[in-house]
Amino acid sequence: MPNDNVKRIRYFLEAQLVRSFAWLIPRLPRSLILFFARTIGTLAYWLDARGRRTALENLRVAFGDQYTPNQRAQIARRSYQTFARTFIDLFWARSLTRSNWQSHVEIQLDDPAAENQARETGAIWVTPHFGNFEFVSLIWGFRDIKFNVVAQDFKNPALTEIFTTLRQHSGHQVISSDGAMLRLIKSLKRQGHAGLLTDLNMKPGRATTVIECFGLKTCVPTLHTTLAQRLGLSIITGVCIPWPNGTYRVQIFSAIRPTPEDDVTAITQQVWNHFEKAIRAHPECWMWMYKHWRYLPTENPDPAYPNYANPSGAFRKLLTSS
Repeated sequence: MPNDNVKRIRYFLEAQLVRSFAWLIPRLPRSLILFFARTIGTLAYWLDARGRRTALENLRVAFGDQYTPNQRAQIARRSYQTFARTFIDLFWARSLTRSNWQSHVEIQLDDPAAENQARETGAIWVTPHFGNFEFVSLIWGFRDIKFNVVAQDFKNPALTEIFTTLRQHSGHQVISSDGAMLRLIKSLKRQGHAGLLTDLNMKPGRATTVIECFGLKTCVPTLHTTLAQRLGLSIITGVCIPWPNGTYRVQIFSAIRPTPEDDVTAITQQVWNHFEKAIRAHPECWMWMYKHWRYLPTENPDPAYPNYANPSGAFRKLLTSS
């Protein structure tokens, strides 16, 4: 019972702090928001020793000798700053409206016809943890394309409610990752739209496959590919690139239109290739502090992989079947 009371108090204080943050941030000038993002990101880079080591190791295996150790450190620090800005801007985005968002975001469509078709049939929109992945979702809501956004619930229900409200600001519907598949199918069958993040390293299983990521094998989800094949919908990929002046450019790549006969791994790889091209052009925008290569494709250590990667029988089995 005492532990329950402590947890309730902690949850209450957490929620009050975040609510205060949500009230304050939209009222601050844009220049101050950018200053906070740079400062908080830099502090996080120096204080998060484990994440910093992971980021530097990831950059080493991804780029080899393309960057010096000092350059890798600079990219890692800027990556922290990018994600601090993404987090703060999720709160600041409450100041965006249907009439003013274009002052802050520029949109580049590589395939305008794909969006026109998506408005008629529905589509699956995917992005990685790159740049401001929250903005790329919100803006489409202002453009009358409403997503079902899959998000993981917080342990603190009050925080789940706050962040759900923020992500639904432009008209989206946030759904819990628990049981998301069925709800997504129902929505997509009604010409709806799904917004998914697809670059997290997953535990090998039925809903995953192995792809090449910066020349290394990694295990990723296949939900986006499976839904597109099952429902005959396009996969539309894009990224949101932050500029130093506080604005963004959303780039939507050419659509991928899988058929039921297509190989799931090949389509998933095609999706990733769009993202890797963007990451190579703007490496500071990706989440390098995350463990993207957790599993080794062999039983023995491999210096080509990060030092945190471990052998996995399940991963090797999935690799041979992919």
